[in-house]
Amino acid sequence: MTEPLRVLLADDQTLVRTGFRLILGADGIDVVAEATNGTEAVEAVRRTRPDVVLMDVRMPEMDGLEATGRILTGTPNKPRVIVLTTFDLDRYVYAALSAGASGFLLKDVTPEHLTAAVRTVRTGDALLAPAITRRLVQRFTQRGSDTSAPHRDLASLTPRELEVLSLLARGLSNAELATRLHLAEATVKTHVARILAKLGLRDRVQAVIVAYETGLVSVGADEAAQQSSGRTSGG
Repeated sequence: MTEPLRVLLADDQTLVRTGFRLILGADGIDVVAEATNGTEAVEAVRRTRPDVVLMDVRMPEMDGLEATGRILTGTPNKPRVIVLTTFDLDRYVYAALSAGASGFLLKDVTPEHLTAAVRTVRTGDALLAPAITRRLVQRFTQRGSDTSAPHRDLASLTPRELEVLSLLARGLSNAELATRLHLAEATVKTHVARILAKLGLRDRVQAVIVAYETGLVSVGADEAAQQSSGRTSGG
């Protein structure tokens, strides 16, 4: 029998925490702790060992970005972190994704999307469609952000792995990658797993970021590719 999924809610707004707790509980997801700031969140993660943390970006005492970094670098049995924000292009979100968060959600997310997202990251997948992450990457890499990427060298990847990473960064799902490359979906999953392992990445979100930061995929080239294909990117 599968163990219940355990979630920690970190947000300084009581109404947000209450609403999310009710939504998650109705879907059989346990909220094991709540925190009103980043300091409480870090301590609660160590105490309760949740599977997933829903982390607000802007909180008093310690913000969600710093808390995410502390949780993902200094905590055993690291949980997956989903960043919560009111704004879909918040540069703090980009920094949190770079620090290892598995994705982000807007606070006006639908109940169905919220529960699906929590379940998705628990399995080790990225929360969001790469197209959404790509919007963040495009905005801040275009500004010349000097955010350091710890894995800028792609020399360890084979030509096929570079091709897979390039398409993944453009928003293709595993099924779409399989169709494009005439491969079995299981083979695509193997390629993605090897890419993440070689580059020391947690999930597809970080892979998208690395693809843009290294210049493997450029903003202009990506837009042109999408216009020529006439398709909408998805997760």
